[in-house]
Amino acid sequence: MSLQLEGKTIVVTGAASGIGERTARELRAAGAVVIGVDRNPSPQADRQILADLSNPDGVAAAASAVAAVGGGVHALCNIAGLPPTRGAEAVLKVNFLGLRAFTEALIPLLCDGASIVNLASLAGLGWPQAQPAVKALLELRDFDAVAAYCAEHGVDDGRSYFLSKETLIVWTMLQRWAWRERGIRMNCVSPGPVQTPILGDFLQTLGERAAEDMKVMDRPGTPDDIAPLVAFLCSAGSAWIRGTNIACDGGMYAHVLTHMHGYE
Repeated sequence: MSLQLEGKTIVVTGAASGIGERTARELRAAGAVVIGVDRNPSPQADRQILADLSNPDGVAAAASAVAAVGGGVHALCNIAGLPPTRGAEAVLKVNFLGLRAFTEALIPLLCDGASIVNLASLAGLGWPQAQPAVKALLELRDFDAVAAYCAEHGVDDGRSYFLSKETLIVWTMLQRWAWRERGIRMNCVSPGPVQTPILGDFLQTLGERAAEDMKVMDRPGTPDDIAPLVAFLCSAGSAWIRGTNIACDGGMYAHVLTHMHGYE
């Protein structure tokens, strides 16, 4: 099935490496024009925007640079993210607050019928049990208040990554009809462990838990496993998928969920 992305303009954050780089390549192969937003240059982007999405000024500058390209944006892929080794404050700022702020800044630039795809994670599956912290993070808008938030909710470096993805999944679901009158939809993709430059950071932080997960899987995922799904969610063929979190993890979500509820 053709993705019918020829001539479409798509913004990809985190386009310099890993899943972001592979997604940019997939989209360009389908005929899209890719605007890469990253702290480093992307080898796959048609246009480069060097940006830091960990603070409001960086978000505003990146959004202004996208606006300067002109012509409207047909899809936004929020793939940039930090591993837990970068520290709790930085993780929450980039993985959720910055992502949300950048998305909201781009809404006026999106074409009617546009798609927003957020890269979540298997790490976010515990969102139903994390309501107080998730709800508080959803209400947090001040980047400077992240340290106080972490102290209040006991969020350390390891917990921060899980919480950022839990909150991203909930936020995605809450936006299911936010821009329905314009036909703009939002969904997210949740990979399990993926062989990217930051996989080692996750294994270092998560330790025994990650090692056990890796034993269950036949192999870790690769960017090649994830990028085609992200590209499909950018296409018109996914128009009726709204506010959905799609597991793309070799069966790990099904494994964890069935065991969680007593099925062996």
